[in-house]
Amino acid sequence: MHELLTRCPVCAGDLVVTRLGCPACETMIEGRFDAGPFAGLSREQVEFVLAFVQCEGKFTRLQGELGLSYPTLRSRLHDVMRALGFDPGGEEPVSDENRRSVLEALEQGRLTADEAVRVLRGDDS
Repeated sequence: MHELLTRCPVCAGDLVVTRLGCPACETMIEGRFDAGPFAGLSREQVEFVLAFVQCEGKFTRLQGELGLSYPTLRSRLHDVMRALGFDPGGEEPVSDENRRSVLEALEQGRLTADEAVRVLRGDDS
C-alpha cells in the first residue's frame, strides 16, 4: 500500500480523498472525504507523534526512545504544531533553519549547552 499523498505532484495544490474501497468485499464509495488534520504531516512527523503519545508526552522517556536531545525534541514538537496550524508559543528569536543548525551543532559537540541556549534566545552577549 502507498502512503497517502496530500499535494498534487503537478501543481502542488491540496489533494482531496474522493474514493474509498473495502478490500474485503470490494465495495467502493465515492464522494469528498476529509483525511483529517494529520494527513498533512510528513512521515517523520507522524513517527514523532506516535512516539510522543507512546511515551505519554514525557520528554525524558522520549529522549531515551528516540535518542535525541531535549532541544531537538522540542523543535520537532514545534514543527508538528506548526504543521497542524498551531502557534508553539509566539515568535522565537531565531528561524527554524538556524534553530536546527544550532541543535545539530549542540548534538555534535560543536557548541556547549550554554552557548546553544544563548544563541537560541537571541542573546548577543
